[in-house]
Amino acid sequence: MSDFTTRPEIAGTFGVVTSTHWIASQVGMAMLERGGNAFDAAVACGLVLQVVEPHLNGPAGDMPAIFHVAETGETQVLCAQGVAPEAATIEHYRAQGLTLVPGSGLLATVVPGAFDGWMLMLRDHGTMSLEEVMQPAIDYARDGHPVLPRVSNIIAGLVDYFAEEWPSSAAVWTPDGQAPAPHSLFKNPDLAETYARLAASEGATREARIDAARAAWREGFVADAIFSYLADATTRDTSGAHHKAVLAPADMADWRATYEPPVSIEYHGWTLHKTGPWGQGPVLLQALMILKGVDLAAMDPIGAEFTHTVIEAIKLAYADREAYYGDPDHSEVPLEHLLSEDYAATRRAVITRDASIEQRPGMVPGFEHLAHAYKERSARDFGMGDVAAQEPTMAHLTEKRGDTVHLDVIDRWGNMVSATPSGGWLQSSPVIPGLGFPLNSRAQMFWLDEGLPTSLAPGRRPRTTLTPSLAEKDGMRLAFGTPGGDQQDQWQLIWFLRFVHHGLGMQEGMDAPLFHSMHFQGSFFPRDAHPGEMMIEPGVGEATIAELRRRGHIVHVAEPWSVGRLTAALRLPDGRLRAAATPRLMQAYAVGR
Repeated sequence: MSDFTTRPEIAGTFGVVTSTHWIASQVGMAMLERGGNAFDAAVACGLVLQVVEPHLNGPAGDMPAIFHVAETGETQVLCAQGVAPEAATIEHYRAQGLTLVPGSGLLATVVPGAFDGWMLMLRDHGTMSLEEVMQPAIDYARDGHPVLPRVSNIIAGLVDYFAEEWPSSAAVWTPDGQAPAPHSLFKNPDLAETYARLAASEGATREARIDAARAAWREGFVADAIFSYLADATTRDTSGAHHKAVLAPADMADWRATYEPPVSIEYHGWTLHKTGPWGQGPVLLQALMILKGVDLAAMDPIGAEFTHTVIEAIKLAYADREAYYGDPDHSEVPLEHLLSEDYAATRRAVITRDASIEQRPGMVPGFEHLAHAYKERSARDFGMGDVAAQEPTMAHLTEKRGDTVHLDVIDRWGNMVSATPSGGWLQSSPVIPGLGFPLNSRAQMFWLDEGLPTSLAPGRRPRTTLTPSLAEKDGMRLAFGTPGGDQQDQWQLIWFLRFVHHGLGMQEGMDAPLFHSMHFQGSFFPRDAHPGEMMIEPGVGEATIAELRRRGHIVHVAEPWSVGRLTAALRLPDGRLRAAATPRLMQAYAVGR
């Protein structure tokens, strides 16, 4: 590898912010400059990301975060993942003639979670006022921001669809009857007004005003607008049919974002923290446990041996994800067994020098029926869609897609936030009239088969792909993550392994060629699998690609600089801070001083 990087690795002591959009990163830094802490900065950054990347996240989406509080030394997970509505039963969806939850539209909606999650973080850990933190998002929605070419292209492909099927979306995204031109000034006055009203919520204290905004969201004017629309709305979705939502006022009124402890493992001196199995976070931990007994340091980090070994570990870990993960509040998940040294050793032993083609979940005592159910399901759904029809991540290079954003923040006191907001995409659900944003489509993560940890059920969290990371070693703390659906923990794994075993710097590792597997069953409609298939950037070289093919991998060579959108921030024991952001798509940026 080379010491050359596409951009400098940011270094300082005061604070660093890195996210998937330069404007959001700078807004977060502005909060730090005004005396705010990492939590104030993360919330301001996250709200602006909803404005400038509306194709990737929105107020009614979802948001997991892992954060570290310097004063107490505590590391926690914030779960702002909404649950399935009370009326969301398998029987109801099957009665609509469905075998899969649609990938778009109103029937795919779970309780909106992102806004309440950001407010909970601000109330309990921030220091700034509600108005201060929300004002940048209000300003960019009201006064405009330079629209990303990708946003423009997505809207351009949906102009006719919006006009014919989702007129409320047409009013917001194509106000003049056409898509905004790339880099033109784009405004969303309805969203600006919604956020301005929320920011003006009244209360005797800072905390009371934030709680008043949360109440206005879940059972005040925001909820009123949502359910006034849903009362009569029947919209077309990916099934090709028209459906009504099952979300009801009580679903929103009764739900709150929550805190919980992270799931953690030890790996070569590092302690890694992830969400529980309601997200895919533990899959990264499983892959690390499998690779723990492999001499990765002796391998070329862009060579075929490294790539093959990591891909095979990914296949095994993700097979377990599909068989066993789900909301632990509703299903027993054998996580302790899946993350044990003994189990990892048995999984490691099945890796050979040849690519595996089968789906191979491990057999966990007492849970074997779930492994068999996954094998049957993946065989049934094999080849249902093509590569471009999966949850579109940047690797698929399609425009009509939903994806995710990410941010990492560290302040001068050592507070840290890693968050991966998603959902509420402009292209996946119609805009709620008067509010300026759509609902989410996260219910597509559920199965309409009985007896699975991911079976659709009222009050259950969908097993998402959203997966921020926080790691620590000898006084160092590292926050990192990436958008990318099923690829999130794959790209994070590769970057982290090169950081730990090969000494690649944060930016250098992000600039290095990335790859991912498409072998296992996807999390998004139409839930297809592509056994043995993988995608890799051409920067690894022809020799690596040829050797991978010789070993039996079905290799798709991606366009250059098209895989992965990583960001990361690091605090050293002496208080020095560093941050980095991917050059891919030319929009993520790290800032700091």
